[in-house]
Amino acid sequence: MIRSELVEALARDNPELRAEEVEQVVQIFFDEIAQRLAEGGRVELRGFGAFSTREREARKGRNPRTGSAVDVPAKRVPYFKAGKEIRERLNAD
Repeated sequence: MIRSELVEALARDNPELRAEEVEQVVQIFFDEIAQRLAEGGRVELRGFGAFSTREREARKGRNPRTGSAVDVPAKRVPYFKAGKEIRERLNAD
């Protein structure tokens, strides 16, 4: 599912809202998650999962085109851990 499909599904399930309002809700939702992660925080959606960040250490990488060594700086990367309910739904028989 892509963002526009999510907006369409939410608009279909909430006919009392205009499409622009649904789009604004989705935008605020994603902005708030991104802002919290940028601050080093964590976002937990019970039954769905938790978003957090992880630290990646600096390392030596390779340029795939030339094969030469490249310094890759340390960075934070987003991480998602699925909740119990999602895992159970994925593995239901």
